[in-house]
Amino acid sequence: MSDTGNEKRHTPGAAQSPEAGTEGPVHRLAVIGAGVMGKGITTLAVGHGLPVVLVDLDENVLGKARTDIANQLRLARMMGKLPREGATGDLVVTTRLEDIAGATTVIEAVTELAPLKAKVLAEASALVAPGTLLVSNTSAVPIDEQADAVRRPEDLVGIHFMNPPYMIQTAELIRGPRSGEHAVAAAGALLRTLGQNGIVVGDGPGFVINRILQRMINEAARIVADGIASPASVDAAFQGCLGHTTGPLATADLIGLDNVVDSLRVLHERTGDAGYEPCALLLDKVAAGDFGRKTGRGFFEYGGSAS
Repeated sequence: MSDTGNEKRHTPGAAQSPEAGTEGPVHRLAVIGAGVMGKGITTLAVGHGLPVVLVDLDENVLGKARTDIANQLRLARMMGKLPREGATGDLVVTTRLEDIAGATTVIEAVTELAPLKAKVLAEASALVAPGTLLVSNTSAVPIDEQADAVRRPEDLVGIHFMNPPYMIQTAELIRGPRSGEHAVAAAGALLRTLGQNGIVVGDGPGFVINRILQRMINEAARIVADGIASPASVDAAFQGCLGHTTGPLATADLIGLDNVVDSLRVLHERTGDAGYEPCALLLDKVAAGDFGRKTGRGFFEYGGSAS
């Protein structure tokens, strides 16, 4: 079901945004990057009836993405996290970045590497009309740093969606120093359409969630490496003593340990704080390909026992 080259294919029975023909805005999303977060954001959007163009350079990745999105959509509806009634938004998958040209919002969801994000945003901003909302789905890279790459910095904001976004209904909405009021307002309107509570925060490495969370994960990994506690014991302490639904190491497995290391490096480089330098255990797990849930093994085996 993946697209090839210049082809675009549509989901059977899909519909346009439910807001079309009403007084509200008509949203047409382009999501760049069909990895974990790109797929999750797309699931969230089509589940609320919004049309999405999903772009990735790898045709095989796009083929898998269509299947994964359908499965995620089914699960989220079954659990009551997405509307069970109403049409599913139209989904187009393509390898052509030029196909984003008609979007009202472009969401960059590529790997947490600042030069790659800047490149994608630069190319996207050259293809869309002035005033088109540009969103970086970043967990740590400052928005003003990325604004240097785009043609119109006032059109750029950050949205840090939680993982998976179709199950967690709150996101950080990052207002960069050069983000225009129109862009912040448009991002807020989009999040409301997606059933998300957007918490507006200021700019800076890691924003709020990851400025705190990534350091906590790093320290939790150090505790395991030092032999003070097992991964299961660390997480049980956070769950039982502090009431956390998920402990820091299971959260790290859900995020992806490769993404955790990328985020820690961003934070370490930009703050100079040694507490963000990825610990050896995290680096070893990433080098071994043990990224967490997406590979079946991280701090835990999926079935549940600690690694």
